[in-house]
Amino acid sequence: MTIAERPSYRSSVLQRLNNQPYLLLSLTSLFWAGNLVLGRFVVGHIPPLTISCIRWAGAVPIILPMAWPYLRRDWPVIRKSLPMLLLLSLTGYAANNVLAYYGLHYTQALNGLLIQSSGPLFVALWSLVLFGVRLTLAQAAGIAISLTGVFTILLHGDLGAIARVHFNKGDIMLTLALVVFGIYSALMPKRPPIHPFSLFACTVTGGALLLTPLMISEIAAGQYPVFDLTTVLSLGYAILFPSILGYLFLNRGIVLIGPNRAAPFIHLIPVFGSAMAIIFLGERLELFHIVGYALVLGGIFMASRK
Repeated sequence: MTIAERPSYRSSVLQRLNNQPYLLLSLTSLFWAGNLVLGRFVVGHIPPLTISCIRWAGAVPIILPMAWPYLRRDWPVIRKSLPMLLLLSLTGYAANNVLAYYGLHYTQALNGLLIQSSGPLFVALWSLVLFGVRLTLAQAAGIAISLTGVFTILLHGDLGAIARVHFNKGDIMLTLALVVFGIYSALMPKRPPIHPFSLFACTVTGGALLLTPLMISEIAAGQYPVFDLTTVLSLGYAILFPSILGYLFLNRGIVLIGPNRAAPFIHLIPVFGSAMAIIFLGERLELFHIVGYALVLGGIFMASRK
């Protein structure tokens, strides 16, 4: 391959990736699984409002140079669509992140993964309430099957273990975060007709602006981040993977197959979380893992088909 051919080859690869909704949504779940573990890990290192704000403020200077040509072209539409863009910023980037990071300060990772599993139900609920979009029988069955797989993994195949899970105010916050994010997912098909980079640049900037006063008030109250290598690496991961790549992939996936068909991919988050524990923490692969993975993947396949 000559040097002259490389740009076209790279463009071809990116174009193919851009039209693979199942891969894009799976990668989003992978990045978010890491973010959920990270959010619990950095408790005591980074206050919740600070990590929520820096996550998006750090993404702005990275995405703006790539989005600038599209922002100039789309500006007339952007100006007319500011209320919708602000609503997307509030639900998808500000409110749900604050609630999720606060919730992780008060709950266990298992509770968080259990609650995360209900995400598709809130997406379906808001799609019905706001736009009258009903789940098909296949989508409802697929969500139920994949949810069964999630519980199989999280409870280690022991249904009695659910009785030993205790919920607290952190769990309520995580549930409210999913309620808010359900609104964002349901609204995405009604997004302004602008380039994906324009959409992401506008909404991520809006999220950062909404969160900045909250971060300032948190710091003024004496809650400072700990400046060490853990903080730097954690913020780097949060900015690049679950924030920039995760949301770009999510937005594109929803555009390609719609919110109700995209929502069941949320169930991959605990699948990836348990796989990470097996690979990086040396946990054993058990029969309940295999059964749970099969149920989750089968349910997603059923729910995401046309």
